[in-house]
Amino acid sequence: MEKQSIVSAMEYSDKQFTKRILFKKGESTVFILNFMPGQELPAHKHQGTEVYLLVLQGNGTLTINGEPTEVSEKAVIHAGGEEEFSFKNSGNDRVSLYVMLNKILDERYAQDI
Repeated sequence: MEKQSIVSAMEYSDKQFTKRILFKKGESTVFILNFMPGQELPAHKHQGTEVYLLVLQGNGTLTINGEPTEVSEKAVIHAGGEEEFSFKNSGNDRVSLYVMLNKILDERYAQDI
């Protein structure tokens, strides 16, 4: 077992957004993205994987395939690896996103029980 602290990964910089890796195991990566007001993540894709985001705090604009959507604390978002997405902290407070990049190796692990 490994244990990490989300709080310690919520580290901000006035220069640019920050990315702090929590776990990198096999074909999965978990990290925190942190944004000061006005900072943004440029449009990009993660081909071959699934992207899951949880807004830990703050709010901003998530754009997927050119369509902007306002997101706020506790929102959960999924984007396929072929979808282009970007994020901008369009508010006045700090924003932190919990991000998981995953591949499902066996459908048995992707069922409600």
